[in-house]
Amino acid sequence: MNPDKYKHIEDNELLNKFYADKNNEWLGILLQRYTLLLLGVCMKYLKNEDEAKDSVQQVFLKAITELHKYRVDYFKSWVYMVAKNHCLMKLRDKGKHAIEINEQLLVTPDESINKKEFEAKDMVLGQMELALQQLNTEQQQCVTLFYLHKKSYHEITEQTGYSLLQVKSNIQNGKRNLKIMLERLQQNEQ
Repeated sequence: MNPDKYKHIEDNELLNKFYADKNNEWLGILLQRYTLLLLGVCMKYLKNEDEAKDSVQQVFLKAITELHKYRVDYFKSWVYMVAKNHCLMKLRDKGKHAIEINEQLLVTPDESINKKEFEAKDMVLGQMELALQQLNTEQQQCVTLFYLHKKSYHEITEQTGYSLLQVKSNIQNGKRNLKIMLERLQQNEQ
């Protein structure tokens, strides 16, 4: 497929085509559109071109895997967050607890966001993603669909094939397990 041939097609339409026929070429077109954005995000955090390029490839793989499991409504913001979280995890794995954030990108003159508050929230979000990955598949799927994709119980039952009782149980148990794992992660940080 020639990506230029599909320039006129909106992201949503490409996603719908992918969800209709599960053809990864539709995702390829979408990912190619955002390659520079993803490279910029990765460079911002990793400050190394080779690591950034490698991370973009990892984000592509994760996107292809995740989009086969879950429906995403806003591709650009979703793939941006996947890239950002990937970079933050990579930095944490290297032992960099204090992540330098370009203040010009973070705070505009009319905002009064405290940098330390933002970093603390960012760290909690990173811990949340790590904890979410540790849930069993059913809980992870239901919690992600319910809280991150704002799906109703009914929509989740249709999408997953789980009964309404299973969906409610997976969300409740997943939420409880996330809380426990987050508390453990925060204790380990201290």
